[in-house]
Amino acid sequence: MEREEACRIDPGDPFFVDPRSRVDPRLTEFLTRSSFAHLAKETKRNYTGDCCLFFNFLWLRGKNWDEADADDLFDFEDWRRWSPRNPQRIGGSKWNRELAALGRLYKWAQRKGHVVRNPVVQIEVRGRNGEPVKVPAARAKHFRGSNVKWLTPRAYRLWRDVGLRGYTADGRRDPGFRGRNDDRNAAYSDVLFSSGVRRTEGGSLLTIEVPVMGGTRRYFDGRLAKEVTKSRRERTFYVSAESLRSVDAYVRTSRRAVIRRAQAKGRYDSLEDVLLVTRRSGWRQTTLHVIDGGREVTRPLNSLDVEERQRLFIEGEGGLEPLWLWLSEDGRPFLPHSWEAVYRAASERCRDQLAGRVAEIPSFTPHMARHSFALHMLVALQHALDKRFGLTPEERRDFRLLYGDAWRLVKDLLDHASEETTRKIYLAPVSDLQVRSLLLEEEDPGTTELLARIAKMSERVMDEVSA
Repeated sequence: MEREEACRIDPGDPFFVDPRSRVDPRLTEFLTRSSFAHLAKETKRNYTGDCCLFFNFLWLRGKNWDEADADDLFDFEDWRRWSPRNPQRIGGSKWNRELAALGRLYKWAQRKGHVVRNPVVQIEVRGRNGEPVKVPAARAKHFRGSNVKWLTPRAYRLWRDVGLRGYTADGRRDPGFRGRNDDRNAAYSDVLFSSGVRRTEGGSLLTIEVPVMGGTRRYFDGRLAKEVTKSRRERTFYVSAESLRSVDAYVRTSRRAVIRRAQAKGRYDSLEDVLLVTRRSGWRQTTLHVIDGGREVTRPLNSLDVEERQRLFIEGEGGLEPLWLWLSEDGRPFLPHSWEAVYRAASERCRDQLAGRVAEIPSFTPHMARHSFALHMLVALQHALDKRFGLTPEERRDFRLLYGDAWRLVKDLLDHASEETTRKIYLAPVSDLQVRSLLLEEEDPGTTELLARIAKMSERVMDEVSA
């Protein structure tokens, strides 16, 4: 532990070990004392895995990471993307991410004098504003920014009910279903599908961050703390009232039950790193008053990362209770990356139950929820902007100048850096479908009908259709 602290390696941080079980201090310095240290945890995990692949490729050639040259990178690209000897070839989008990881490392290493040459050769091209910019010569120029299929709301509900809740294709409860935590899993999935938040953002929610319902609104807003968002910016998210009712049912039933079981077995009392929240203060920015190691300190909610949030507890009627919303069967926080296995199992169940019953069996992932949310919101917002109040074309133009168009609104909801990301990467197929012309037909179909039309026009949009 002392050695890790001296190297500034915190719990959960990655570090490299070569096949001889040696640690290179230069690589440790890169991971802990460069811009890499400030990346989001998911990005760190992806980038370290990408670098390891290249390091292993070099090692088989008898080279260390600091001996790589441009030819090594060229051969590595050939293996990763085109070699018939590689059964797991990747596309241009994945390659560009691996290239970005290697480019970050070797640019830093060259500046520090740790390598003589940078294998990621840069070339100069003209940027969007006409100014020259440098990009990797090996960057894939033609690639599909997104190769994910989307689900319409009714196709999603079929996947959720069959895969997560244990129903049959006929809508009946399957007596042979042995799944556990079905209300938790369905509530989490509903939150992602109706809000478009990322897997870690939704998976790191605290009970005190769940929007409070009131009135008859269809959507309610909450705030995501900056330390759990990919952009490191606090932002507002919107979640449907139906999803919040699912969350409330989970909190009042199975979540409460697992907490009581954990308390009875003394699981929380045995924890040594608890942050005991005594009260909250603040209006615009929430501050938590916590007892940490016997001392009372204040911690802005925005400053707590995913790992620290898992340590937050309050004193309830039966003892300590976690503030982390989603709990495992032993009462401890259910970690964000664990949701991938839940979704895989649900999709496998759908394949077993729906084979021969529907034209296309729905398969779903946490990231697909963002795409499906974006598709639904784009169509709904565009439809609302075009038809609202019977505006004339001139009045609709003025309305957009004042409030923005649907693309910009969806861009903000998804927390993208630019509208171009939303248009060209995430929603490019929708753009290809010329949604606007579809929406401006003489009849006035609802959003559900519009999504059904899009599903018929695109093989990448799945709707619920009988076989």
